[in-house]
Amino acid sequence: MAYEYEEFKRDILQLTKVDLNSYKEQQMKRRIVSLYTKHSFKGFQDYVAALRSDKSLYEEFMNYFTINVSEFYRNPEQWKLMDADVIPQLISRFGENLKVWSAACSTGDEPYSLVMALSRHIPLNKINIYATDIDKQVLEKAKAGLYAQKSIASVPDDLKRKYFTDVGGAYQISDEIKSRVRFAEHNLILNNYQKDFNFIVCRNVLIYFTEEAKENVFAKFYQSLKPGGILFIGSTEQITSYKEIGYLRKSSFYYERPMQ
Repeated sequence: MAYEYEEFKRDILQLTKVDLNSYKEQQMKRRIVSLYTKHSFKGFQDYVAALRSDKSLYEEFMNYFTINVSEFYRNPEQWKLMDADVIPQLISRFGENLKVWSAACSTGDEPYSLVMALSRHIPLNKINIYATDIDKQVLEKAKAGLYAQKSIASVPDDLKRKYFTDVGGAYQISDEIKSRVRFAEHNLILNNYQKDFNFIVCRNVLIYFTEEAKENVFAKFYQSLKPGGILFIGSTEQITSYKEIGYLRKSSFYYERPMQ
């Protein structure tokens, strides 16, 4: 029997702990075929054999499939709403020691943006962000904190001047911002979720998941929020069954676990 995509998904789960069944099949399959064709492999079986033995190919696969597209203050209008409404509301409910999770944080643009946004309301030494991603490579980039000019284009000018240093055309984020973020590996599909978050941010990653996987993740986020906590999702996403899960919809991209 020919080795097919189903076998590839099984072997990838064993090798990487990535469950490709949770991703939209046609879209993900097309991406993987494009990737192995670039390296002149003839099919899924040859490719997965190479992934087992070639570290650079393995790292390329992990980076490619996780679709790391990120930037600071992505969709600035939503961050303005966060500044004007969401953060003040969270502080009024929970105080200044907020428990915040940046899920699928990619190269760190989002959790560092959160630190800067919160710094307008809370002293830096009280800000702590838990930031996770499935991809070790992007977490290392996040810890380095070095970004292209394009990535920081939407950062408010005062924060840009205060927290970034031009180092030969790239921009280094300050240690005082970096020190407020703790990075860790986490798989949204397979791993357990911590509890009692006041604020969870997960944006523009679940669009690649199947509907069933998305709803499962949104339900787990709900359980991870404290009553009164808020989830911030991406501009390309929506929670179609938010009422069934239990959320209140604050706005197009902010969802709240009701106070009990």
